[in-house]
Amino acid sequence: MIRPLLIVLVAALLASGATPQKKKKHKKGDEDEITQTLPELKDPPPATSGETARLVFHVSPLSGKGLLSPQIRDALNNLVHENRGAAIVKLRAFVAGSGDLRRVQTLVSEIFTDHKLALPALSTIQVGALPLDNAQVVIESIAVDKKTINPNGLAFFSGQQSKDVRQSVAQLQLAVSAAGLNPPDVLRATCFLSSLDDLSQARDAMAGAFPALRVDFVQLQRLGLEPLAECEAVARLEKAPSLPVAFLNPQGLTQNPNYSQIALVNSPKIVFSGTQMVFGEQDSDIKLGFERLQRDIEPLGVAYKDVFWSSTYPLTRPMADKVRALRFSYFDRAHPPASTLLLFEGLPSLDATVAMEVMAAGQ
Repeated sequence: MIRPLLIVLVAALLASGATPQKKKKHKKGDEDEITQTLPELKDPPPATSGETARLVFHVSPLSGKGLLSPQIRDALNNLVHENRGAAIVKLRAFVAGSGDLRRVQTLVSEIFTDHKLALPALSTIQVGALPLDNAQVVIESIAVDKKTINPNGLAFFSGQQSKDVRQSVAQLQLAVSAAGLNPPDVLRATCFLSSLDDLSQARDAMAGAFPALRVDFVQLQRLGLEPLAECEAVARLEKAPSLPVAFLNPQGLTQNPNYSQIALVNSPKIVFSGTQMVFGEQDSDIKLGFERLQRDIEPLGVAYKDVFWSSTYPLTRPMADKVRALRFSYFDRAHPPASTLLLFEGLPSLDATVAMEVMAAGQ
């Protein structure tokens, strides 16, 4: 009875095509591949610092080739090369066009990680246009050189506002002279313009006033409704101030109790924040932004009383006015920081209404 049953089972297996399974032998090098996961990119720090005497300033060259991402890569790689080993502690990127501004942070984290460099504090602002066809980004850097560059410290000049760029440059010349400096002492300037139609005049004016100076020209918004030019700058001091920070408001320049025209800085270090964005349009939203910015800089040993420079990037005039009304709940009214406050095109978050950043004197 058993033998016929075995014959039937074997016949059924043969009919189904089933064959006994042999154990597969693994050849050397034929092991299963291990799935690799790329490490998660770190976010730039909320604030960094650098020795005042060793700070250097650069601007990436404009390029009209490719889309936003390759232009960001080219700009960052150029700055890494130009700084020649100096540790970059702050980047400010101006982005034109409709590209995703968040790509700046992603690529900063990626490229600095690839180069095994510490991440800098970062500010990213959308502008109306840049002075080259198809150019979508320009990036300014501040880095700490290996040797002393500014033994007497630095001078920071508030944006000199006028309806005519030539007048703005003339006011900047006056400010530089009032600080006891000469044109070659100016290290970098940024000119914010309502339109690039008069770019040739702007370049001629800056070249005449500050020969060989690298200037960053930026159109603030796509549709500038009113003529406006505002040029800010940083320079190397020829003589050290008696205090770590001194503020000047020379005759011939606008006298405004809400900001200083010039900040002379010879503190051991300068602390640089990234931008702190504000979400919402209420006073409470702006206050929250200021409080978050304060928490960003406090771990580096500074507070709002140490702030000598403020940059504010509102998207609407009402938000600009609200920041002006609230900032002295935090800044030192007796020593208002030098500053630039202008309307810009956009910010990395579509929900943001204004962004703020500061520089503070540290030990």
